[in-house]
Amino acid sequence: MRLVVETETLRLAEPFRISGYVFETADVLVATLQDGEHRGRGEASGVYYLGDDLNHMQGAIETARPAIEAGLSREELRAAMPPGGARNAVDAALWELEAARAGKPVWTLAGLPEPRPIVTTFTVGADTPEAMAAKAVSYAQARSIKVKLTGDLELDLARVAAIRAARPDVWLGVDGNQGFARTDLEALTAALVEHGVALLEQPLPRGAEAELEGFRSPVPIAGDESLVSLTDVAGAVGRFDVVNIKLDKCGGLTEGLLMASAARDLGLGVMVGTMVGTSLATAPGFVLGQVADLVDLDGPTFLAQDRAPSVVYADGTLFAGPEVWGSGAA
Repeated sequence: MRLVVETETLRLAEPFRISGYVFETADVLVATLQDGEHRGRGEASGVYYLGDDLNHMQGAIETARPAIEAGLSREELRAAMPPGGARNAVDAALWELEAARAGKPVWTLAGLPEPRPIVTTFTVGADTPEAMAAKAVSYAQARSIKVKLTGDLELDLARVAAIRAARPDVWLGVDGNQGFARTDLEALTAALVEHGVALLEQPLPRGAEAELEGFRSPVPIAGDESLVSLTDVAGAVGRFDVVNIKLDKCGGLTEGLLMASAARDLGLGVMVGTMVGTSLATAPGFVLGQVADLVDLDGPTFLAQDRAPSVVYADGTLFAGPEVWGSGAA
């Protein structure tokens, strides 16, 4: 077994702003496993707010390289590497390699039926209310839109109002990206109800989850930064209604499927999200999206240039065929 690790810097089509950050590029790591006859690939961006950058991911992979090249399984990988982007890249490569060896697509190996196109959100980055409304209108095909907020309550509510007025036809969710305080939540959620917002994602900072206990939100709350891996799911009960699973956070599709099952068992909703990346990073999330209630997999739409072959966005949906990832074909 030979493991090849490469890095790339992807340029965004335009700057993208969330609470506390502005992104113009995205660094990604690509892991390729080759056994002489078959190959498997995986792409990861890491998790910026956990310090999981390229150097961290490369270091994690090099530490585990002997075990990886010795032919460990996906289940063994979960014990050999911690959650994060490095494990996600290797996990995806192992899935595709296994698919190539078996002559079956990944979803079959995961015990899932043939995948269907799934409705995905399209994200509007934080800007002026007018600019955000214009961006929402530009997503003409979108059935579902997610709005990035910054924690400035008055401005954020103006943003939501402008987008809802411009797009009364879509499902609408908002993402606080840890920008709010507990004292903001009553006013925030009441206004979100007025504008027909169906989801509030990560309003409080990571580490402040306990402040949500006892708060009866009229809008379902999803945990993102607060819920990294399988060990965090049980703690979501009583604090969050929905678990947002991102493969870069949890360390791959193998763990993501376990998280989805655990969330279901606890009566929680399942959402699948993504960091910015190409279609190669999005395709494993598409497999997980087949068992999710909400899908937020628009990462490639932010890029100046995607990989080919690429996932397909049409009529507000996403589809990732085996030619993108998951068949193992060279």
